[in-house]
Amino acid sequence: MKSHLLVTLAMLVAGAGCGAAQTAAPPAQQKSRAAKPAAAPAEEEKPAAVSTLRLSAVLTQNDSGAIRSGLVWRIFEDAAQPDGARKLIAESREASFSEPLPDGVYIVHAAFGLAGATRRVVIEGRNVSEKLVLNAGALKLVDTLGDTQLPAQRLAISIYVPERGNSEAKLVLANARSGEIISLPEGAYHVVSTLLDVSQGSQGDNNTTNSVVTADLRVPAGKVIEATLRHRAATMTLKLVKTPGGEALANTSFSVLTPGGDVIRELIGAFPSLVLAEGEYVAIARREGKTFQTTFKVTSTQDRDVEILTQ
Repeated sequence: MKSHLLVTLAMLVAGAGCGAAQTAAPPAQQKSRAAKPAAAPAEEEKPAAVSTLRLSAVLTQNDSGAIRSGLVWRIFEDAAQPDGARKLIAESREASFSEPLPDGVYIVHAAFGLAGATRRVVIEGRNVSEKLVLNAGALKLVDTLGDTQLPAQRLAISIYVPERGNSEAKLVLANARSGEIISLPEGAYHVVSTLLDVSQGSQGDNNTTNSVVTADLRVPAGKVIEATLRHRAATMTLKLVKTPGGEALANTSFSVLTPGGDVIRELIGAFPSLVLAEGEYVAIARREGKTFQTTFKVTSTQDRDVEILTQ
């Protein structure tokens, strides 16, 4: 009985050993599995380093105070695009510019009226502060007729940079406004002020008069130059009449010429008006196939009627 039990137990032990041998992986496979590394977790992209760019501008190198208004800041990428342009990164009209930007190279431009300055800025893991010097001044134009200041809408003002032998070599501003402060780079300028005619029948593009005042000025850096341009002109009303002081005849066309025969203006109506610079002129009236004429003189600020007699 005892021997039978021992044999049975031995067989069970042997059977357990066979089962273990069948399920166990070969040593080589076990080594291979152990050597295979575990999959590494995906690495998170690090955010680009960001630093603050601070900008201010002064008119001259010696100015202690920065410009407080009127500035336009533009920040561009340094690298040019295929078309040659640079990508605009930021724009601000604040007096002082402050903006966080990724590390990189940038082109900074400050505009102050017609004056401006450009600088290349490198940001490398730290805040950057830059002060741009504009080397600029300003010009204020005041136009008068007699002792009366003219409103801006009655003037066409152009500002040029002159060159030797040509006072109007380079147009820098075609629509300057009288009474306003115009920021300009330091330098010499030529100003042309034309009086506009707002009389009846003088609207549209053909409203410039022959009253033109010019001035040559120099704008120093850090200063505002005020210049007064004095026009000398008057408004003349043309009439074709049968007798002095008589009623103006309708359906009349008029031409106003210089004594040398240059046509200043042509008008149609019973009594059209026009603004003329001080001087002497010839007025010609045409009606029903007939022509009449007279000469007249313009004195500054003395508006009056000019009668052309049919006799």
